[in-house]
Amino acid sequence: MRFLILIYGNPESREVWKGLTEEQQREAMTGYVRLHEALTASGELIASDSLDDPATTKQVLVRDGTVMTTDGPFAEVKEQLAGFYLVECDTLERAIEIVPQIPEAAFSIVEVRPVRDLSGLTS
Repeated sequence: MRFLILIYGNPESREVWKGLTEEQQREAMTGYVRLHEALTASGELIASDSLDDPATTKQVLVRDGTVMTTDGPFAEVKEQLAGFYLVECDTLERAIEIVPQIPEAAFSIVEVRPVRDLSGLTS
């Protein structure tokens, strides 16, 4: 079963990151590399990435065939998606076991969501 592990940032978590020493930030980044290697070796990793700063966001709305865009960031949204892991795990419990290995989980919000299998859809 596929799970999307979503890592969120907010003003508080960004301040925590900025408050880390260079050595602590390097250790955290090394933690991400180790997690990527472990998930790749286990065959569980499908994809993972970090997202750019929320200020680079484009919100896209389509209404009655008209496409409208708005530049970010969006003040009404406190939590911003910062990165993700798409994994293939046997159980939800296994996907949850991955979360403590994400360095940012110690000071951010991480969400685990099952991915619906739409492979059976036909046109």
